Amino acid sequence: MQTLPIHLDVFALVILLGVAQGLFLSAFFLSGSRRRRVANRCLGWFMLSLSAISAEIFLNHTNYTFRALWTVDFAEPFNFLLGPLFYFFVFGRVNHRLPPRWGLHLLPSAIWLVNAVTWIYQPIEFKYNSYLDSMHPELPFVPMRPYMREDFTGLRHLVNEMTLLSCLIYAGLALLVIRRANRQQSMNRGALRLLSLLFAVVPLLIVLVKTQFKEDLGDYLLATYMAMTIYTASFLVMRGSSFFEPEPVPPASIPDEPAPERVVEPRKKYEKSALSGEVEDAVLTRLTGLLATEKPYLQSDLSLPRLAAQLHTSPHHLSQLLNNRLGQNFFDWLATHRITEAQNLLRDPATAHLKIDEIAERVGYNSPSAFHTAFKRLLHQTPAQFREAVAQPQPTPDRR
Repeated sequence: MQTLPIHLDVFALVILLGVAQGLFLSAFFLSGSRRRRVANRCLGWFMLSLSAISAEIFLNHTNYTFRALWTVDFAEPFNFLLGPLFYFFVFGRVNHRLPPRWGLHLLPSAIWLVNAVTWIYQPIEFKYNSYLDSMHPELPFVPMRPYMREDFTGLRHLVNEMTLLSCLIYAGLALLVIRRANRQQSMNRGALRLLSLLFAVVPLLIVLVKTQFKEDLGDYLLATYMAMTIYTASFLVMRGSSFFEPEPVPPASIPDEPAPERVVEPRKKYEKSALSGEVEDAVLTRLTGLLATEKPYLQSDLSLPRLAAQLHTSPHHLSQLLNNRLGQNFFDWLATHRITEAQNLLRDPATAHLKIDEIAERVGYNSPSAFHTAFKRLLHQTPAQFREAVAQPQPTPDRR
């Protein structure tokens, strides 16, 4: 069997870095407390699928496949995971759960995984010829006798068309979910929309590449674009992280007591501030509007600097406003709104069945223990006790 030397270029470097970054992101979202969120798990598996497909294209493009023939077409079943996993991620990010009958969306991938046995479990000569047919048709094929008939579905010659259709359908479904969420909840989901639009471009690239390049010779362009998508996701993760924002000073420890009796921070702290009453009124109006339309306190990574940026003011001025007008520091303000939202979810028959941890996640807490602590501190009872109390029928008044 004839081989060719390793071929490395800029495209190979970009693809390889994308594979590494995709593996890092998948490990990031599938580990620790992050994996408790269904959207994070779906995004982690989506990044893993992208990495697997890109890794195979990297091996083919650089001729490393000659030295690892067992990898020929190993990632093909992932083609039909990309669309459903991305749709699951968007749906889970908006609704905090998987879509109804989500398992049916994975059926094509499962069928293709079974079908993949017919070309994965084959002699090495079969895989060598398959690689030459896709990437180096100018080289001579070698004689071989397959172990079994390839492709029991008879559809493998349409894999590119089916992949294109799958990506197109699920990109459309993802954009539809975002549109409905924006319409019903008046929420700005720019990052989700950006990722969905990037994913929607994949079918267009498949059409352009496959019409311009015979066989798989242009797949390196698709892999380069997928690497750029992974880089974009990494940027959005870092931009959304509070790690890179200035840390606000944590509030002093306050013993458990009813909310109305909490000690209010003295106004003297801001006596020399340049924030006028008119400016306070304007910021307070923007804050009230933001609470009504976007409910920013449901964001798990919300911080004082981030909220201030949304209100077009400084963290110091926002802290002054919360203390002067609302009698709360930022952390107490955030906990109050989140726990109020949790009370609504526990009362609502449509969401009362959710687990306590799911309630915590929906109102913005990454840690269930932090949710329990805040709930008990503000209401002097645990979420389970509150749920039990609201579930009990109220006694009817005595009419005698």
